[in-house]
Amino acid sequence: MAQPEKWPVNAVAPARVDVAWAGGVARFPIFASVDISQAQPGITRAVLLFHGLQRNADVYFADALAAQRAAGPAAASAVMIAPQFLADFDAAAHHLTPDTLAWKGEGWTGGEPAASPGPISSFEAIDAILRRLADRRLFPDLTVIVVAGHSAGGQIVSRYAVVGKAEEELRGHIAVHYAIANPSSYLYLTPERPEPVSASSCPNFDAWKYGFASGVPSYVTMSAAALEARFVKRRVTYLLGTADIDPNHRVLDKSCAGAAQGPYRLARGHAFFNMLQRRHPDGLNQTLHEVKGVAHDGGRMYGSVCGLAAMFGTAGCP
Repeated sequence: MAQPEKWPVNAVAPARVDVAWAGGVARFPIFASVDISQAQPGITRAVLLFHGLQRNADVYFADALAAQRAAGPAAASAVMIAPQFLADFDAAAHHLTPDTLAWKGEGWTGGEPAASPGPISSFEAIDAILRRLADRRLFPDLTVIVVAGHSAGGQIVSRYAVVGKAEEELRGHIAVHYAIANPSSYLYLTPERPEPVSASSCPNFDAWKYGFASGVPSYVTMSAAALEARFVKRRVTYLLGTADIDPNHRVLDKSCAGAAQGPYRLARGHAFFNMLQRRHPDGLNQTLHEVKGVAHDGGRMYGSVCGLAAMFGTAGCP
């Protein structure tokens, strides 16, 4: 029987964000709590929550709205958005228009180009949302954008936090924060890994999407060193469930490149953050919080005290 991530999604997001490319305009599906194509004065915060491998943005949107309710008055002026990286078979099953963005497999987690309507990086799709939110005609009062993701969504957000371009365009009037929860793997800036590994035993351990040795998408135009210098200054919160410790979890990355980052997600997150602390003892604008007793559950991660703090700036996270 096919795994759930191989099934067509139950629901396709109803709204669209335009993504310009050489062949015209592609359409990126999103769920949103307000119409982001219309002026929305009074909105001061935007929270993007990215789904996992099942592409079930409807479930993540419900989780985002639940978190907004739990945050209370602090979240009243926020717009909640759940983007959707569809697979090509989703588009076929739901008879979507040819301009709808869709990918093959899980390439979207690493910024790979879409299968249709053209070779558009998933990072470019995120850029397009941030640029829409930065339009002062639509969001004159927006001051903060939070880019959050769990599991495979945490993968794309963790990589976008390193290479994403739109934040530099927003700097000065909109702050961008990243909230990364329980990804299977991270983008390392050097060949250093917490587990013993070599090119002979694992030829692709430092290839993209795990590192910069080869296969880097054309979207990425800066060197790894320049990206690292910029990345450590970006505001990033890592959220790790203390019970996400199953080395045999069904959708854990068990490749040799994934295993080189640690035995399970909790260990991989700590190893990546510890590496950043060692390399940047001063000037690291990033924090890590454990969410006690939670395994691989996006709703519980972002509904936790530290999840709400990362998304809405609420108090109580140690």
